[in-house]
Amino acid sequence: MADQPTEADLNALDVTDAEAAEINSIAQPLVPDAAPDADADLVQIDSTTDGVVFVTINRPQKKNAFDAATISALHEAFETLHGADRVRAVFIRGAGGTFSAGADLNWMRDAAGWSESDNRDDAMGLAKMLKALHDIPALTVAVVEGNAMGGGAGIVAACDMAVAVEGARFAFSEVKLGLIPATIAPYVIEAVGARRARQLFLTGNIFDADYAAHAGLIDLVLPEGSVDEFISMLSDSLTNNAPGAMGEAKRLVNDIAHHKIDNGLMDETAKRIARVRVSNEGREGVAAFLEKRKASWTV
Repeated sequence: MADQPTEADLNALDVTDAEAAEINSIAQPLVPDAAPDADADLVQIDSTTDGVVFVTINRPQKKNAFDAATISALHEAFETLHGADRVRAVFIRGAGGTFSAGADLNWMRDAAGWSESDNRDDAMGLAKMLKALHDIPALTVAVVEGNAMGGGAGIVAACDMAVAVEGARFAFSEVKLGLIPATIAPYVIEAVGARRARQLFLTGNIFDADYAAHAGLIDLVLPEGSVDEFISMLSDSLTNNAPGAMGEAKRLVNDIAHHKIDNGLMDETAKRIARVRVSNEGREGVAAFLEKRKASWTV
């Protein structure tokens, strides 16, 4: 019978905070000089040493509804992730079993009394937060439990991938309030197409996870209790992917989507693959394949 490991043996396997930071610089993800108007308690960031980050909207008592402070905290978190090395996936969730109820009622009440100029400035905060999410180099995945309404559904659309648990509900109900889903529109239209967006925006009706998948807003409907298994399976499937190449592939899609295929576009794509081929990751990846070994970034 093999000897049982001693306490010293087990302690030697622990990863210290310093070692974790060395392995993955997002281990302590918030930037030192946080934005003064951002409240870190409104958004929680957790990470693993193999390049997976979890961003959780943390206003469960308000069903994770957005106000200016929450939007600012999300913007800061997403901006921080732009510079995080070795991050492959970012999962966006809501605390307390609800993704997001959309706009906070008190925030909406206040906005009703603002000038058009003040409302424009306020709306730009949401627009910038969504753009920061959209531009994260890693794969962004919305994990929807409960409701995702209005701006919450906009976050879902701005992610690269989205899943929802059975029973989740969605709506773009702004027209019922005499408003329009303006800042989230570019992401929703990209996700579901213009015709479907017109139907969703103009009816303002609530729809379930199955219809969200049919419309293209989400990719998968998960059985109740299977979220952790899904996250684990997806995360494991990314461990052989070079983080830098993932970011470049994402930028490639963002930059050339909807462009006419002409000589200028062909020249640009040729330049990009040439640049990546001579990069450290490119050279290491090809060498590892030819030498039948794991690449240096493989977990």
